[in-house]
Amino acid sequence: MKTLGMVTQDGVYTNLGLLLSDQCVHTIKAAVFQGTTQSEFKDRKEFSGSLFRQMNETYDFIDFRNQTHSTFDKLYRIDRRDYPETAVREALLNLLVHREYSFCASTFISLYADRLEFTSIGGLVSGVSLKDITMGISVCRNSKLANVFYRLELIEAYGTGIIKIMGAYEGTGMTPQIETSDNAFKIILPNLNAMPEPARQMQVNPEKCTPEEKVIALTKQRGFITRKEIEILLSFLLFPLVIG
Repeated sequence: MKTLGMVTQDGVYTNLGLLLSDQCVHTIKAAVFQGTTQSEFKDRKEFSGSLFRQMNETYDFIDFRNQTHSTFDKLYRIDRRDYPETAVREALLNLLVHREYSFCASTFISLYADRLEFTSIGGLVSGVSLKDITMGISVCRNSKLANVFYRLELIEAYGTGIIKIMGAYEGTGMTPQIETSDNAFKIILPNLNAMPEPARQMQVNPEKCTPEEKVIALTKQRGFITRKEIEILLSFLLFPLVIG
């Protein structure tokens, strides 16, 4: 414990020891909202205790609501969860390891119909830009805490978290977003199975839309889309199936 920095040479517990204990004063607040705004709550919960307990319970909270949708490509079924597990894992670990613990405010996880947001206290470390971290540059705010997570093989201590999040969405036509301010850092994961408004209208009145109109509407919504992704999206409109 002394080597890891959880207690001093005199046996006094440090701030790191407090964070990893059941007496940790910091919490994570998670909420599920109806639709795409915060106007109506569907569920909410606050996680306390050690950071490891918060990590496990928060992940279970998200994973339970991370639905699997199935589409069909001829005779083959294609399963896809709302949010890639890798992206959820890395965003949650980033929330825990890199937040600013000198503030007592809770961190927030918000689940909407079309996105999942991770908002932590503490902006970018001084001298590091948003472009830097998307390139894999890592400057750790809590080096001793990161070392504990590294020894437990939860992180790689190599600045790959953001790159993994982006890579999890490669080829989907969607891209995670990162927003920063002086005192906050937010990662936004788009819902891979969220039905865009043009697609929702097509499902309501599919007979009024030609295949060309469906393709144009989906392309406008997503900006860039491959032929294979169009096939999957159109089959989702015709044969939606939710598992779990």
